[in-house]
Amino acid sequence: MSKLTAAITAVGAYLPKFILTNKMLESMVETNDEWITARTGIKERRILKPEEGEGSSYMAIKAAEDLIKKRGLNPSEIDLVIVATATPDNLVASTAAFVASEIGATNAFAYDLLAACSSFLFGMSTVAGFIESGRYKKVLLIGADKMSSIIDYTDRTTCIIFGDGAGAVLFEPNRNGLGLQDEYLRSDGVGRKFLGMPAGGSMLPASEETVKNGDHYIFQDGKSVFKFAVSNMADVSAKIMERNDLGHEDVQWLVPHQANKRIIDATANRMGLDSSKVMMNIQKYGNTTSATLPLLLNDYEDQLKKGDNLVFAAFGGGFTWGSIYLKWAYNS
Repeated sequence: MSKLTAAITAVGAYLPKFILTNKMLESMVETNDEWITARTGIKERRILKPEEGEGSSYMAIKAAEDLIKKRGLNPSEIDLVIVATATPDNLVASTAAFVASEIGATNAFAYDLLAACSSFLFGMSTVAGFIESGRYKKVLLIGADKMSSIIDYTDRTTCIIFGDGAGAVLFEPNRNGLGLQDEYLRSDGVGRKFLGMPAGGSMLPASEETVKNGDHYIFQDGKSVFKFAVSNMADVSAKIMERNDLGHEDVQWLVPHQANKRIIDATANRMGLDSSKVMMNIQKYGNTTSATLPLLLNDYEDQLKKGDNLVFAAFGGGFTWGSIYLKWAYNS
């Protein structure tokens, strides 16, 4: 009998209706469309407005419902719901638990997973462990982030980059050699000096002073983050190919975190991949943090073929980064 693996069997997505264009940002902060596009590849991003919905859970629920409808899935069959997010609804109650209840996953347990922009990637590894144990048959992994809730729209180093969105993926057992094949995941705690949000946690609880100082917005040292991301995302992607004897001709798709087009291009070049093999939607959505990878899968689902070799790569604050090799399990 073949080895039991965790395979993706369905995807879903949700994007807010409001589109924040580069042109709009020109009236909010000192920047312009040409500057943003040249440095990031981003043209627009989606923003969740209060009149549409509130919190990351709203988008996570919508993405899950999209998957459930497309697959014809009975939510009561789901064993586990994991929400990968850097922007949970609040810091105590699990966002995932609320999502599971709202979508009717009455037989599932649920929890959140936080690893910044690598949250979904690390979530894939976590889900694979649950599936490969043989105890769980249907695991729903959702990447959802409302980055607009922690962005200072007077700070051009961050406000041009991030957007809101959610994507959902269903994992099920497979014994035909498909699904997750290998992973290489890393972290380095030095990263929190260069990218993070100072206040709101146990080290610096919310106070009148932290609000006044803008400590509840994310900050980043762009040059340091770019340097770490370019080298490390490329390194782990090349390593996963090496470990699995994959040449550039063997990889059908690179599924890269959508942080910056220059980082994506550098990773593809290191892997020897033509741009036609690189999934890209950064121009439409910006960096949606935990949602970038499942949103890519949703956008490219019609082009994926059973047996395709996919290499996932991500880099996030903290620092966290890694790569996963997965064989696609179905034709849409």
